[in-house]
Amino acid sequence: MEATLPLSTRPSRETRYAVADPYLRFWLAFLDPYLAEIERGRGDLTLTRIHSFWTSWRGRAVEPVIRESLRRLPPGHLPFETSVVGGYWTRTNDPEIDLVGGDRSPVAKRITFVGSVKWLENGAFDGHDLARLLHHRAQLPGADDHTPVVAVVRSGRAVDGVTAIGPAELLAAWRD
Repeated sequence: MEATLPLSTRPSRETRYAVADPYLRFWLAFLDPYLAEIERGRGDLTLTRIHSFWTSWRGRAVEPVIRESLRRLPPGHLPFETSVVGGYWTRTNDPEIDLVGGDRSPVAKRITFVGSVKWLENGAFDGHDLARLLHHRAQLPGADDHTPVVAVVRSGRAVDGVTAIGPAELLAAWRD
């Protein structure tokens, strides 16, 4: 199990607990509850369920990997003072921000960027995504209109005003 706190300039008690191992998370979400179904020879039903929830599950599953990749990026990809990369949420999950950079954690003195993960095969980061992220940035303690915006994207971006980081940059972070 791992415990995470939202990253902002204010202390929070909104701890989230999650299974750290992605394979075990997958097992617990998709296989364990349906073992009887699989044992009856109806694995096709389980596979259909996996297909219908895969995009949503994958989005949550890649966020920790993306955060670690961003931490490993060479200088120049993220604002200079970024020492930690986390996320931000409230009890109601409104707002919920995938990526928040800061100078330290869990309570930062300075928020260095806010970002979103858009890891879809055929969906670029667009104006709607940017508007939502800017709206959430306005609600993040320590962020303001000058806080840079980052999008980690699989299929590019269709809007200006955001630094896009794609698969090539993420993979390069692990090479050194």
